[in-house]
Amino acid sequence: RCLPLSMANTTGWEILCPFTFTADWNGGPSQDDITITPERPNPHLHHFVTSHFSRGVLTLHPQYLFRTPPGWGMLAGGAPNHVKDGIQPLVGLIETDWLPFPFTMNWIFTRPGKVTFQKGEPFCFITPFEHRKVETFQPVIRTMESNPNMKGQYEAWLKARSDFNSRLASGDPDAAREAWQRFYFKGEIPEALGAAPATHTNKRRLKSPRVG
Repeated sequence: RCLPLSMANTTGWEILCPFTFTADWNGGPSQDDITITPERPNPHLHHFVTSHFSRGVLTLHPQYLFRTPPGWGMLAGGAPNHVKDGIQPLVGLIETDWLPFPFTMNWIFTRPGKVTFQKGEPFCFITPFEHRKVETFQPVIRTMESNPNMKGQYEAWLKARSDFNSRLASGDPDAAREAWQRFYFKGEIPEALGAAPATHTNKRRLKSPRVG
């Protein structure tokens, strides 16, 4: 029910493991210090997953060549909020608007040991990113007093939130039935201090890839 997490989880596409394998890192610095074993013998194992960069880095190949519109790149990393014990996905931003060769998805072990990637488990998550536009942003730090309307909205939310939490802690039956406030989920502002933005969304369904 955490909307920011749900939106992050659905703002992109997962690339899934085609088969199950286990990677075992002994803690050493060389390529040979990672052993990769498929669940069943698989002639395509080393076309998909390798120990290429050494120092506990596991390299997986998405096996796609991406092309995005001019100015758009591809942000590639692990699936958002998908935690995997013992290994951490690395994140890269690739200029797929011109790149004529594929990129790899890399994970780094956080300690020596074994990790297993299951068939159908996401190993890469891709999101198109208009990376040139982000360079035009100028971050500005201001006091709340510089925006009285926002300050009033924030204080109204804070009062409503504090009151709700107090009632919830004291066992108020109405608060218990409500369980959690839904201002952000519904795109509402407390105390009718402003209209809900027309751009608010609480669900995202991206198009599935098609052939051709």
